[in-house]
Amino acid sequence: MAKTQDFTAVFKDVMGSFPVDTKAMEDAFKTQVTLNEKMSSVALTAAGKSAELSTKWTKETIAKMGDLTKAKAEPADYAKSVTDFASASAESAAEHMAAFAEIAKKVQMETVELMLAAGKDISEEATAAVKKATDDVTAAAKKATVK
Repeated sequence: MAKTQDFTAVFKDVMGSFPVDTKAMEDAFKTQVTLNEKMSSVALTAAGKSAELSTKWTKETIAKMGDLTKAKAEPADYAKSVTDFASASAESAAEHMAAFAEIAKKVQMETVELMLAAGKDISEEATAAVKKATDDVTAAAKKATVK
């Protein structure tokens, strides 16, 4: 009667012949962690600047509203006060939106720089890992054929 061959030992031998390079994985992890740290720094800096700008804009608007709410001697003065407030608010909005756009532009530039640098690092690490893996597999294959 035919006996079924046990491939467990064969697979153990085959897998043992192909070394695994954990250093490449560690390096990739470190690169990812470093990139995440830098990206977080960019995002948190932008959030802080945006919050400061929003606070400044709110304070300016509240100060302008103080003039708007003061009692006036003539009814026409109320209309002028509202017109002045609307005009000042529109001008302030344009200035602050431009400041927000500058923050966004800086974030975009820093993000692109980080991604380009990370891409270069990852490409170099991947090339080195593939070369080492190829060398290891070739050596293991030669070793296996000699047996």
